[in-house]
Amino acid sequence: MSVDDSFLKDRTRPAARVVRSGEAYQGKQGFTYLAGLTGETAGSRDICMTVVTLPPGARAKTHLHRGIETAVYVIEGEAEMLWGEQLEHRLEARASEYVYVPADMPHLVMNNSNARCVALVAHSARDDQEGIVMRPELDGK
Repeated sequence: MSVDDSFLKDRTRPAARVVRSGEAYQGKQGFTYLAGLTGETAGSRDICMTVVTLPPGARAKTHLHRGIETAVYVIEGEAEMLWGEQLEHRLEARASEYVYVPADMPHLVMNNSNARCVALVAHSARDDQEGIVMRPELDGK
């Protein structure tokens, strides 16, 4: 059996790689993220993954991701999310649970517990800050 290494000759495709966690940065949403897999760090086109830690009492700014889906896996702790056109829906997610947020869906994430929440966040974009539209008129909900 031979190994297909033709992809090594195709310079138009990114190569498989390991990406180390990068520096922490403040997102438009108001949370601190740990830089991870993005278009810049991995050459990805349609996916990015970062880690977010929400201290007790943390609350995001209401926003949506224009044309971009979001998937979250809660590693530790728990978080709540208000979602919908007027944030009329609420959900809770705990460690080992997944959350899906459709593209263009307003949402507000918070940690109302007394313990930190750590989550892996993936977006169907090359950068997690791409396509964000702030919705400040909903922040008071």
